[in-house]
Amino acid sequence: MNPDLLRRYLSYYQDLGFKTLYRAGQASQPVAQPATPPTCPGAAEALQRIREEIGDCHRCRLSEGRTQIVFGVGNAATRLVFVGEGPGADEDAQGIPFVGRAGQLLTQMIENTARKEGVPLSRQDVYICNVVKCRPPGNRTPEPDEMETCGQFLFQQLEAIRPKAICALGGTAAKALLDRKEGVTRLRGNWYDWRGIPVMVTYHPSYLLRPYNQDAKREAWEDLKKVLHYVYD
Repeated sequence: MNPDLLRRYLSYYQDLGFKTLYRAGQASQPVAQPATPPTCPGAAEALQRIREEIGDCHRCRLSEGRTQIVFGVGNAATRLVFVGEGPGADEDAQGIPFVGRAGQLLTQMIENTARKEGVPLSRQDVYICNVVKCRPPGNRTPEPDEMETCGQFLFQQLEAIRPKAICALGGTAAKALLDRKEGVTRLRGNWYDWRGIPVMVTYHPSYLLRPYNQDAKREAWEDLKKVLHYVYD
């Protein structure tokens, strides 16, 4: 067996034996751990098949104004996936998620927090994708039917990778994964569950770019610390 894959499997079963997560407000009710090891050997091939299935998608109205589909980027064998809302102008132009100002901030958040916490991690080590794969006009919030149409492919991506944890960036990602009505302020900082995979909700980087959100920046840093220590300790 590949040594890296063996280490991942051993780490998974060690975690299964002694780590328990708790839902917000339900400390006595543990969140289920993944039923299968978090890294699937054929994840890269599975992601390629999903992208081929999407094709030149015209399943919803978002296809009408896009430049290109923004599928996802990163390490298919990762233990951590970040899920955002949808592509912006820079992402639509380049075909890569989180490359604009918000994306640059996300990269800084991941790498600076990892360095301060002693975790050897860079952006290329994780996987990043969005709920919707085409840019909404004017960067508006995706409509429920658009989220449902694209959500099937997001779920396939997550099932292909089976990470140890998911970090939901913002309200749209949290709603798509958790189907809850609370806003990010109520949900953030706590562990939830998506099909046996723990989910941490935090603020979207675009929200943190606003100058009056200093408290949110500190809270997002705390959220990311929790994620990194859970996944990589």
